[in-house]
Amino acid sequence: MNRWFAVCGAVAVIMGAGDGQAAQDDERLDGLFERLLSSVTVEDARPVEQEIWRIWTHAGVERVDSLMSLGIAAMSGGHHTHALRIFDHVVSLAPDFAEGWNKRATVHYLIGDFEASIADIQRTLALEPRHFGALSGLGLISLALGEDGAALKAFEKALEIHPYLPAAKEYVPKLRLRLEGRGI
Repeated sequence: MNRWFAVCGAVAVIMGAGDGQAAQDDERLDGLFERLLSSVTVEDARPVEQEIWRIWTHAGVERVDSLMSLGIAAMSGGHHTHALRIFDHVVSLAPDFAEGWNKRATVHYLIGDFEASIADIQRTLALEPRHFGALSGLGLISLALGEDGAALKAFEKALEIHPYLPAAKEYVPKLRLRLEGRGI
């Protein structure tokens, strides 16, 4: 198994870097976010969301994109330590690539390092303030830390960007009820 990771890592390093721009600067995103906001149903929003994710996930630099694919595969396979090393490399190669930071934040969340995850989410949002995935992640971390007010704010902000985001739609009404019950 370790040999497989070594081979994949070597392949990614050998891949040459091409010209590209940070995914969050892609000119198509403004129109996609407008379409996302004007979606009438979840079914209308889904393909728009998928296209946003597709753009966000590709830096446009071959080496970084290869590493992103390897990191996502490692994360999906439960190989969090390996995924973290890959995403560390991604953010060092492409510090202005928001999705590299977001994926690393996700791995930090999965291993329970909420402080590091929050720091990476903040970097993601500094680069792409419309990153509804990062906002949702911040909401989940806040919930795990028992910070219902902060969770509600994060999920509400995510819904301002993506009105059909499942986790946010689920948690906002529950959190409002819970906070009202506390007199907050």
